Amino acid sequence: MALKRFFNDPDSDKDDSSRSERRIRTRLTSVIGEVVMMNNFKHFTTALEPMLRRVVHEEVERGLSRCTRSFARSPSLRLQALETSTLELKFSKNLSLPIFTGTKIVDQDGAPLQIILVDTMGSPVVLATLPNPIKIEIMVLDGDFPSNDRNDWTSEEFNRHIVRERTGRRPLLAGDLSTIMKGNGVTSVGDLELTDNSSWIRSRRFRIGARVSSGSNQGVRIREAMTEPFIVKDHRGELYKKHHPPSLKDEVWRLEKIGKEGAFHKKLSVAGINTVQDFLKLSVVDALRLRRILGPGMSEKMWEVTIKHARTCVMGNKSYVYRSGHESYIVVNPICQVEQAFVDGNLYSTREIPTVNRPYIENLVRQAYSNWGSLEETEVTYPNELPQLPQGDVEMYDANFRHQGPSGRGVDYHTAGVGGWHVEQAFAASPIESTYQIGYSITETSSDGELGPSSFISRSPRM
Repeated sequence: MALKRFFNDPDSDKDDSSRSERRIRTRLTSVIGEVVMMNNFKHFTTALEPMLRRVVHEEVERGLSRCTRSFARSPSLRLQALETSTLELKFSKNLSLPIFTGTKIVDQDGAPLQIILVDTMGSPVVLATLPNPIKIEIMVLDGDFPSNDRNDWTSEEFNRHIVRERTGRRPLLAGDLSTIMKGNGVTSVGDLELTDNSSWIRSRRFRIGARVSSGSNQGVRIREAMTEPFIVKDHRGELYKKHHPPSLKDEVWRLEKIGKEGAFHKKLSVAGINTVQDFLKLSVVDALRLRRILGPGMSEKMWEVTIKHARTCVMGNKSYVYRSGHESYIVVNPICQVEQAFVDGNLYSTREIPTVNRPYIENLVRQAYSNWGSLEETEVTYPNELPQLPQGDVEMYDANFRHQGPSGRGVDYHTAGVGGWHVEQAFAASPIESTYQIGYSITETSSDGELGPSSFISRSPRM
């Protein structure tokens, strides 16, 4: 047994020794690796810790600063910062319509658009003030927004309905696209114009919108403003637009029922009637001739619409003097209605003119009309517009050529006698003390010795 116990195989001993060395080496490598890893992680965390502390500190300071600013504002805003805001932007007035591409967008009074800040918490709505100025941006909105005319939209909904220009086109809205609202809560928008019509979007209408610029709301939700929806037409449409009211210098086709380059326009141009003033002067001096120039194509209703529109014309403050030698002259207004007459050393007001020699005055009126370019010009103050003709009054005004006698002269069925003269009462009497202006309608069959007038009286406040 002893022999067996001490008997060893040399090859077997070598294998056991090799395996033991490998196990020891593996353990040592693992221990060293773990030590190195722990050492590196400790260094990493040591380096990362101050960086994290600094970032957290900066974010906390920024948050505290924002809260401090929010609650440092006026008392009216401190609670609103925590509640739903009752502050809104609003356009103070409606837009002037219609709107054409390339033309300035203004309000109904012709002034630049004005935006105000209001507080809707109480009743009535009141203007709100700001502790600091805010920047307001102007943009175009879809005319169908908001649906059902609701007023509880969100900022995200508002932004989604901003309309951009069509591909390859200029920016849809041009001009001053931002403005600064100061503490008083009121600001005006500069020049604005649209560069494209509204026919290409589904609603075919735009709105002008205004919102507080991002970062300028000072932590308070201020609801956006928007105008009423409107259609934008191409600028070429404005070239044919009628003016309400027209001016004396407007081309005659600006009057209703007279189309630009249409039949009536061409007939008037051939006769030398180019402006609204030309039209009105001839309607006063010789309405029958004017109707003959227009021809049978202008019906009675069309004529009434045209003459009524023409008489809303702004008169200005000019009068004209026609002198006949040294002894006589008449003063007429811009449409040839007589205001004063000086005859044989006597000055006659419009009330007294019917007592003067009728053929003589009518001859002066006709000569004043024929020599309009050489009349002396003076200035007086007139009402902003001529009295408008009601339906019945237009019939009176037009009686001369709608009730023709056999001789071609007017048979005045709707006239009132004034001092032996037949004078059409074209305008209703004003409750204010007034003076009279008499216009003479001289027919083509008249002569210097025998004229056939159809006069009418218009009233204007005494100067």
